[in-house]
Amino acid sequence: MERIKKRLSFNRKSAFAEPVKLRKRKSKLYSQEDANSQYEKGFLGVNLNVVLFTVTFRLVNCCLVQTSFVPDEYWQSLEVAHNMVFKYGHLTWEWTEGLRSYAYPLFFASIYKTLHLLDKDTVELLIWGPRLAQALLAALSDIKLYSLVKKLENENIAKLVYFSQLCSWFTWYCCTRTLANTMETVLTTVALYYYPFQGSKAKNSSIYLALVALAVVMRPTAVIVWLPLVSYHFWQEDKKMNLVLHHAMPIGLLTLGISTFIDRVFSGKWILVQLNFLKINVLQNLAEFYGSHPWHWYLTQGFPVVLGTHLPFFIHGSMLAPKRYRILLAAVIWTVLVYSLLPHKEFRFIYPVLSFCMVFCGYSLASLKTWKKPAVCFLVLSNILPALYTGLIHQRGTLDVMNHIQQLCEESNSPTNAEVSVFFLMPCHSTPFYSHVHCPITMQFLQCPPDLTGNTSYIDEGEVFFSDPVRWLEAHFPNQTVLSTHLVFFEVLEKEITPFLERNSYVKTSQFFHTHVPEGRVGRNIYIYERQT
Repeated sequence: MERIKKRLSFNRKSAFAEPVKLRKRKSKLYSQEDANSQYEKGFLGVNLNVVLFTVTFRLVNCCLVQTSFVPDEYWQSLEVAHNMVFKYGHLTWEWTEGLRSYAYPLFFASIYKTLHLLDKDTVELLIWGPRLAQALLAALSDIKLYSLVKKLENENIAKLVYFSQLCSWFTWYCCTRTLANTMETVLTTVALYYYPFQGSKAKNSSIYLALVALAVVMRPTAVIVWLPLVSYHFWQEDKKMNLVLHHAMPIGLLTLGISTFIDRVFSGKWILVQLNFLKINVLQNLAEFYGSHPWHWYLTQGFPVVLGTHLPFFIHGSMLAPKRYRILLAAVIWTVLVYSLLPHKEFRFIYPVLSFCMVFCGYSLASLKTWKKPAVCFLVLSNILPALYTGLIHQRGTLDVMNHIQQLCEESNSPTNAEVSVFFLMPCHSTPFYSHVHCPITMQFLQCPPDLTGNTSYIDEGEVFFSDPVRWLEAHFPNQTVLSTHLVFFEVLEKEITPFLERNSYVKTSQFFHTHVPEGRVGRNIYIYERQT
């Protein structure tokens, strides 16, 4: 009996001495929770390899875009920033009339100021520094779009949305440019990550509302994109007064106050940019001065060109995506329709909704099954050619010519050389200006500000020049003592002003290719004529 008691006691001690090993349950619920936990711990919400690849991709993207798109990418950002830091640089009429906020150029001015303090403000760094910074922001928006879909759906769909975003030719063409539209697109895409979609865990509205407010400060037209999204959020919100009083109003007033203070510091006067923008561009319809298009232009040209070969996948995905994404589709349709009502239209105006479209493209690709690989190959091949052509070839002459003028600036600093002066006989704002020369040489161009006085017979300087170039040149340069040392113009003007060039001893010294599709006053090549003394 005693032996039995000892054996039971020994077994009881052994049982407590060794921990009991339980068989792990292979539950989908548990494994999903582990995956979500690992996902949340990732850098920026995704795997570090995705971050590194995206950043590298956009930096390469930046280096392979060496062409110009529209004047605003220089004249409304870099030129203003150069003036803010180095105290010389041309400010267009929008800045003298208080139509633009200094908040966006301040981003680039901070880069310029840092380079200046480090004594590294070379013209190369002044050109590429802002663009590389914009490329990093573009990478951030790509990552946030991927994270959003992965958070709401699954990794497979997220990868296809991410792929659609990266292979878009128009995104490649625009995302590293120093345009206010590009910054608006970045802020819109990042804000979308924090937007309270149905089924999303996002509970704090402050982050996305702050990003929206910042986008509106950068470019007031961001209101168009976000109006349906914010309205839908308000309609779905249970605590509406709390959303307005504790989130929307404080954020809006704070952002507006900071923006107004920044504009006061750099403009020297108190102005409300958003009100001026509404008054001049919408109420006075002054944007029409820069061209108008028929109401259907976005439907027949703008939207199809921006989406490119993604268009059929966007349409297909719009019919497949879950109900929670209908608000994105509504925002796309609303934005296109509102911009269609405005007479002045440009491709870049609808760029901010392009990332919305990529969500539907990803859903379309995910549903194709056996046709998925051919569709992916088709998108890559059909986007790589326009991306490389527009990024490396089309409209590159206006940047190449500024590199040459920058070299002339260095030569003019030599004691043996005469002072350089350049006149651009081109449609106004065709080239960048002091931000791409970083040297206070004399440079002039044909002015084209709109008339703000209501004068119906007003004609700007550019129109007067092109109506009779020789007569204008003779009136502007009455004697040889005031002649510019260099004249820059498109080749289409050469034949018409040849008599003036010969009389004043101008000789062609440089030629730069610009485009294969010359149109109107924009020629295939750009010529530089130098006066021989």
